[in-house]
Amino acid sequence: MAETITITDDRTGQTVTVPIEGGVFPASAIRSLDPSLFVYDPAYMQTASCKSAITYLDGENGILRYGGYPIEQLAEQSTFLEVAYLLLHGELPTSEQLAVWSHDITHHTFIHENM
Repeated sequence: MAETITITDDRTGQTVTVPIEGGVFPASAIRSLDPSLFVYDPAYMQTASCKSAITYLDGENGILRYGGYPIEQLAEQSTFLEVAYLLLHGELPTSEQLAVWSHDITHHTFIHENM
């Protein structure tokens, strides 16, 4: 059985049943009850801005991961170019990949002699 939540507008008696997927239901479901209503979430505590397969955030427990790597590990143990590689390729580079990547980046940062 699919998980759902039913929201009732006590002003009109109108209800809407919304599916819950992964602990989330779309706030846009409120629109079907009354298009002039908005959801207000002070401090953004119960609102997800997006679904992400690459980032994980658990503010209550102080957890932030990117690509499965704890952000502290990336900040303390990875170079700028390693993290840039991760952002573009989805994984940290091997030593060989980092050497090629660093060479390519360095090569393309030189200003042409005619400039």
